[in-house]
Amino acid sequence: MTPALTALLCLGLSLDTRTHVQAGPLPKPTLWAEPGSVIIWGSPVTIWCQGTLEAQEYRLDKEGSTVPWDRQKPLEPKNKARFSTPYMTERYAGRFRCYYLSPAGWSERSDPLELVVTGVSRKPSLLTLQGPIVVPGEHLILQCGSDVGYDRFALYKEGERDFLQRPGQQPQAGLSQANFTLSPVRGSHGGQYRCYGAHNLSSEWSAPSDPLDILIAEQFYDVVSLSVQPGPTVASGENVTLLCQSRAQFHTFLLTREGAAHPPLHLRSEHQAQQYQAEFPMGPVTSAHAGTYRCYSSLSSNPHLLSYPSDPLELVVSGPSGGSSPPPTGPRSTPGLGRYLEALIGVSVAFVLLLFLLLFLVLRRQRQSKHKISDQRKTDFQRPAGAAEPEPKDRGLLRRSSAAADVQEENLYAAVKDTQPEDRVELDSQAAAPEDPQDVTYAQLQSLTLRREATEPPPSQEGEPPAEPSVYATLAIH
Repeated sequence: MTPALTALLCLGLSLDTRTHVQAGPLPKPTLWAEPGSVIIWGSPVTIWCQGTLEAQEYRLDKEGSTVPWDRQKPLEPKNKARFSTPYMTERYAGRFRCYYLSPAGWSERSDPLELVVTGVSRKPSLLTLQGPIVVPGEHLILQCGSDVGYDRFALYKEGERDFLQRPGQQPQAGLSQANFTLSPVRGSHGGQYRCYGAHNLSSEWSAPSDPLDILIAEQFYDVVSLSVQPGPTVASGENVTLLCQSRAQFHTFLLTREGAAHPPLHLRSEHQAQQYQAEFPMGPVTSAHAGTYRCYSSLSSNPHLLSYPSDPLELVVSGPSGGSSPPPTGPRSTPGLGRYLEALIGVSVAFVLLLFLLLFLVLRRQRQSKHKISDQRKTDFQRPAGAAEPEPKDRGLLRRSSAAADVQEENLYAAVKDTQPEDRVELDSQAAAPEDPQDVTYAQLQSLTLRREATEPPPSQEGEPPAEPSVYATLAIH
């Protein structure tokens, strides 16, 4: 083989190799969503597809659809396109891919992007078994649970595109949960987390859980001190202030109590007396405030990274403080509650006064009724001299006793003749208390006539006797 032929063969092989490289597939584009791939129902979302400068058209496909989902012309400088959705619904949830057209042909399809819509069902709860503050090297477990039977759960960290997914478990009927283990703990694990629940492989998720802040301690070497005023041992009802201090410039101080369910208290630091500090007022304190406290500091650039903790401070709350009355042990009353209590007390006082008034009227009426009955009895049994004889209610009984009354009247007439006036008065007084008002018979005696009969013969029948006073004697008829 001549040198010229050899040179031509080498040149041909080189041309074939270069032509094969140029004829290969175009690079696949990049696909992402803003503000993220997890979108609240009803919120806007924008999908971006970025290719090359030679792109002439971009297309967006959704899995499960037989036709292109959307197509857009490239934006200057023609290396990307925008697909906007002003109102996120279940229709836009799913897995998407994009590709572009260039003079060399169609590019490969991008990696899939799952667009998730949230808020279509009730939110789960997110908690940590270790507490919100952890140290590097620990095993952090975040538990997402719900009383809805979700088949899977997803854990999402604020500011990140990716999320973790775990299948749902049912520890008991009607409940579902999933545990997410972050181990070993590093500074990058600090942040704010939310979790979601979903059914099967659907892109429709529940509403997000309430946010949970994970704080990583021992990220700064700072000497933080914690003190208490008036002292570590106080009486219930006193006002207490916990003071966090540091010589380094930190923006925020955090106060924690061991075993507390609520998150740490945050206060911005203030520069005083060549150091930074924050005062946490507590009071009036109760036994619920007793415990072990610690203080941390943090920077505003990354509030989830904390300093080393202060030395623990034990707060002891004894019995109620001295005074005429013990201090309140519950929360301070609000103005609305005070007005409600005042109205309740006013209604109670009015009700008591009304009850006393009704009782007074009833007693007065009973007394008046008793007076009327007593007056009626006195009228019936003590009639004055010369009064008309009352009409007996039982006329049959009066007739039955009339004969006996005549006999007793004759006997009384005979007895009165032989007695003195003072004896007659005694007789009258002894007979003035009958046992039964219905068995009383009144006998009218003429004392002047009786005295005359005792000393002289009766007057003649021709003339009328002079007017004489009448004496009534009460006869008891049995």
